[in-house]
Parts: sequence; structure tokens; C-alpha cells
Amino acid sequence: MHQHAAFLSCVRTSHTKLMRGILNMKYDFTSIIDRRGMDSVAVDLRPGSGPEAPKEGFDVIPMWIADMNFPTVPTIQEAIIERAKHPMFGYFLPKEEYFDSIIKWHEVRNGVTGLTKEHIGYENGVLGCAMSAVNAFSAPGDCVLLHSPTYIGFTSSLENNGRKIIHSDLVRDEAGVWRMDYDDMDAKIKKYKIHLAVFCSPHNPCGRVWEREEIEKAMEVYKRNDCVVISDEIWSDIILYGNKHIPTQSVNEDAKNRTIALYAPSKTFNLAGLVGAYHIIYNKYLRDRVRAQGSKSHYNELNIFSMHALIGAYKKEGYEWVDELCQVLGENIDYASEHIINNYHGIKFFKPEGTYMLYLDCEEWLKEHNMTLYDLYKKGTDVGVMWQDGRPFNHPYAIRLNLALPKSKVIEAFERLDKYVF
Repeated sequence: MHQHAAFLSCVRTSHTKLMRGILNMKYDFTSIIDRRGMDSVAVDLRPGSGPEAPKEGFDVIPMWIADMNFPTVPTIQEAIIERAKHPMFGYFLPKEEYFDSIIKWHEVRNGVTGLTKEHIGYENGVLGCAMSAVNAFSAPGDCVLLHSPTYIGFTSSLENNGRKIIHSDLVRDEAGVWRMDYDDMDAKIKKYKIHLAVFCSPHNPCGRVWEREEIEKAMEVYKRNDCVVISDEIWSDIILYGNKHIPTQSVNEDAKNRTIALYAPSKTFNLAGLVGAYHIIYNKYLRDRVRAQGSKSHYNELNIFSMHALIGAYKKEGYEWVDELCQVLGENIDYASEHIINNYHGIKFFKPEGTYMLYLDCEEWLKEHNMTLYDLYKKGTDVGVMWQDGRPFNHPYAIRLNLALPKSKVIEAFERLDKYVF
């Protein structure tokens, strides 16, 4: 432990130079970049849109909303700038390179074969496509199955579209690993006459990277009950510790034909502000219904800079950058996990296999200290640790913690938690 503490002290002293030497990184994951005044929701806090500003004397360490505090791969900026040099930005059609880049990415990263241009469709965000599918395959008042804890974007979008959410709770086994309860899924689907389900893979906020057998069992439940499946796979590139993302559509032919799979470079490369996702739908009937629904607003049109951003992201450098990113995130999660286990008795969590979020179960700690979750949450935000209230994800004692920032800032955040919170 003494050696570990000394190492961390060295990191704080000269983080950039030292970390690059240790990790032998080609890309920059250590620089502290000032995002203030650059339209960032994460740091330019506004009333009603996130945590309240910290007390005087504390700067913001953004650890709440799920974007990253690393500069993206340079080929994205290069692609956008190169296109921006041309002075005309009129009506356009997607380049073949756009589709080819997606096809190659899924072949190389996920082992996907047989993917063609016709299976791919642009979407103004994963949630936008999810709601197109919801409106195509259900009616207001219908029930939709989701696992709980649940991504808050699905909750708000489904409720805004008049659907009733039925939760099937994920349960933690003896080793603390989140698991699906297939019997509960089946019972809920039958009880509420459900024919549409949302599947999150990897899972947000729990951080599970589902194994093939787990996905097969889930898809068997959906098949048995004739459910169309919306599979949110936006986190599929951020896979840690040697785990492997298994595309839902790849587990068998039936899954391929009943699944609407949703992807985006935005989560992987921190491009949320550019907007731009895409679907992969093999089944023509599903595809036609989703595209027809998405076309009704005349809003779901590809932005020229989003197109070039994706092409820039999915270049050779993007593959390298993501591999380095996952290494950095793994080290950050290792540090945070060790620190919590050693210092914060009663705070429980599953060490994520994918994503860069820790979903902290604070129930035991709160009871020991006679404190509410809001009390704990506010103690952190008061000193600039902008973590996220986890209750909207459907857990009453949770805090969600984003670890996608330079390790020196992760260390600083935990130093503040040590001194002022825990």
C-alpha cells in the first residue's frame, strides 16, 4: 500500500509526462483541457440541467453526464476541417465511404459479416431511432419491457410517448455480478401482453458486457413471446479487461431478424454535440416500418459534418485510439475501485466490464451514517465532484460516477471525497 501511495503521488506531481511514459500512448489522455465557455453541459452548469454549481473555492470535476474529458482522435477534426474548407454546404447524399466505414468497423471490431449498405440507416440519435421503433411497433398505452436499473433516456422518452414501462429487475449473484432474470422477463411479458422490449448491451448503468449465452437466453424469451427487440449498443466499443461485445443480432438467425440494433460513434469518440447515430436492421419488414416512422417528421436527416466525423472516426487511427481509450479507462476504474473498497465501507458496486461509469449502491453506507442519498450527493457536488444522482436510473440509493477523464483528475476527485465527503 505504501508503494501504491508513492506511485500515485508521482502521478500527481507530473501526470502528463509520467503517464505517457508508463502507458506508452500514441494519443493524449492526460492533458487537462479547459471546457468552460465551450458549450459543455458537463462543466457549464445551468440551473435545472444538472448538478448545482459547487461552493466557492472549488472548481468543477465533471463526473456526471456520460461524455468524456479527453480530446478525440485527431482524424475527426481533420475530416471536418477539410470538408469545411469548401464554401458550399447544400443538399447532399451520403458518401459510399460513410457506409463502407461502418461495414468495416463492425467487421473488424465485432466480427460481423454480411452487413450491407441497405441494412444501415442514419438516425438523429439512438433515442430518436428507439422512439421511431416504439411508435412503429406499439401504440400509446402499450407496455414495453426494460431491465432495471434503466437508462434515464429510455424512461423519459417512453413516458413522453405515452408508453407504460414494465421493469424486469437485474439481480446481483453471489459474486456481485448483475444478471438477467429470464423467468421474470417471461412472466412480465405474458402478464402485460408485451410485444416490444428494449435491450441494453453493454448495459448502462450497470456496466455488464453480456456473454453470448446470456444474450441467447434473453432472445429465446423474446422469441417465445413474439417480441420485437430494440437493442441499444451505443457502448459496444467501450469494452474493458479483455471482455468481448457480442452483437445481439449475431447470436442466431431469429435474433438477427427480430432486432433493431442501434449504434453511434458519438459515445465512443465523444461526439454527442455533433449528433449522428445509425441503425442496423436486417429484416426488411422491420426496416421499412422504422424508416417510414422516422421519415414522418422530416427531421431525421444526416448532417454533412456528422457524416465526415464518422468517416474520420472509423479510420485506422480510430481503431488505435479506441484501444488506448479502453486501456486508460480500465486503469481509472481499477484505481477508483481499489480506493472505494479500501476507504468507503458500505459503498458497493459492480466493477464494470464495459462503459466508463461506476454505479454505486450507497444504501449500507447511508444507513450507517443516518444520511439520505441527496445529503451524500450534495456533499460531493458542493466540493466540485459532479457525480450523478442515480435514483432516476431506478435505484433508490445509487450514485453514477463517470471516470472518463485524465487520471490526475480522478485522483483529485477522490482526494476531495476523502477530505470532505466520506
